Amino acid sequence: MTKPRLVFIFITVFVDMLGYSMMLPLLPFFVTQNGGNAAIAGGLSSFYAFIQLFSGPVLGSLSDRVGRKPVLLACLFGTAIAYALFGLAGSLWMLFAAVLLDGLTGNNLTTSYAYVADVTDEKSRAGGMGMVGAAFGLGLMSGPALGGLLSQWGLALPAYAAAALALLNVLYGLFFLPESLAPEKRSSQPIRINALGLLADLFASPKLKKLLAGLFLLNLAFAGLQTNFPLFSNARFGWTAYDNGLFFAFVGVFGVIVQGVLVMRLQPVFGERRLMIAGLACMALGMALVAAVPQANWLYPAVAVAALGSGLAIPSIAGLLSIRADERQQGQLMGGQQSLLSLTNIFGPSLAGLTFTFIAIPAPYWIGAGIVALAFLVVLGDSN
Repeated sequence: MTKPRLVFIFITVFVDMLGYSMMLPLLPFFVTQNGGNAAIAGGLSSFYAFIQLFSGPVLGSLSDRVGRKPVLLACLFGTAIAYALFGLAGSLWMLFAAVLLDGLTGNNLTTSYAYVADVTDEKSRAGGMGMVGAAFGLGLMSGPALGGLLSQWGLALPAYAAAALALLNVLYGLFFLPESLAPEKRSSQPIRINALGLLADLFASPKLKKLLAGLFLLNLAFAGLQTNFPLFSNARFGWTAYDNGLFFAFVGVFGVIVQGVLVMRLQPVFGERRLMIAGLACMALGMALVAAVPQANWLYPAVAVAALGSGLAIPSIAGLLSIRADERQQGQLMGGQQSLLSLTNIFGPSLAGLTFTFIAIPAPYWIGAGIVALAFLVVLGDSN
């Protein structure tokens, strides 16, 4: 019974990220089409990350109280409406309304991770988390190409296509997805609204704080790499948008293989802790190699090492956190992780941009390698 449930979660996350990555590159065009400028487009992206910082804990703790299925379906439905609003938008206020709604309901990853924690045991937890990560990567890889293709017939078409995918997922889940959280395992605690308070509570736990710190540092470095790499490759090697598109497709496929296949095979043999430590070591090495490579073609193996590291470390840390948390608070934990991710998406790109502009072209990758090395030392000192 577990496998069909995980297949639905895979589809849910894939569709969510497919729609998100279809719409994200087109957001500036929606803004300019409605009389805005680059500053407004950037503000909308920051607004989205800010809303998700607070919506993650709410949705996570809500799913602890009422179950995962209703929260998942409500989030998918809200996302569908948000994408439809993008297609219908005839003014900037409609775009802000769409971003607000998607920020409030687009945190499917939070509840999806909690669902995986419900239906897997400790031995298969990291593999299930890796499968969610594979769906995440596959959606991010596929969306820009599909969105670009459909946009040839107008900006509204990708938005309506993303909305239709989300609605189909709602219908599928409504009739075929069983609830994963039994009534007797549900929490009676109040719904968490204060994201910073939730993070403070999570970091106060001796069993969780070092893993959470490692996860934050890892994602802080990774967020900077994602946003800065096209600038870096262009300045260092003259890569065009086409070159970067091919490269990100390679990274996406590699990441899917690592998280969707390799983690499931390695976890029973080595366990989450060893995979986490090895992954962080690989990621630190890979980011240092990116900073140091003398030729463009060497970027492929260098980033492959970094992608291997993140692909091993992220699901392993998520699995360990889930195992150590109370089963009645899985949603809150995943919501807290989403808030951490939102913080890194706010600060990571700015850190990379500032160091790239004011220090040196490879500086974001040397600093990123140092940040991940610090994460390695933090989790190495975790004795729980």
